[in-house]
Amino acid sequence: MSTTRHIVCPHCHTTNRVKVDDLGSAPDCGQCHQALFTGQPVALDAAAFERHIGRGEVPVLVDFWAPWCGPCRMMAPAFEQAAAQLEPQVRLAKVNTEDEQQLAARFNIRSIPTLALFVGGREVARQAGALRSAADIQRWVQAQLAY
Repeated sequence: MSTTRHIVCPHCHTTNRVKVDDLGSAPDCGQCHQALFTGQPVALDAAAFERHIGRGEVPVLVDFWAPWCGPCRMMAPAFEQAAAQLEPQVRLAKVNTEDEQQLAARFNIRSIPTLALFVGGREVARQAGALRSAADIQRWVQAQLAY
């Protein structure tokens, strides 16, 4: 097993090599010197999505949402709380399907909110519909990652 992981910066989207032992020690980006883990979901456009999914070596949980969606807005605080609980083992990200319609179409997002979990560059699990609490989100993610 590798002793380092590639972590994509949530600020400048540069890929950083971080020792696994240092993941819990608030590592900083070598490019922009900001924290690699903020305990907050990262808003992704199509280019940033490709970097985080394709280059990062931590699982990424993506919330496909839209600003007009009531259930999306209701789940947003729980998703933010889950980010604080799941990082640095899992990166949480948000994709606004209104702004990134091609990305939503590529992943066949038919209803929102939809949570999609990506590991090693590919989607491994999907949950359509809002989860009620950060604990529900955390349990769902951990169940999917229990190989």
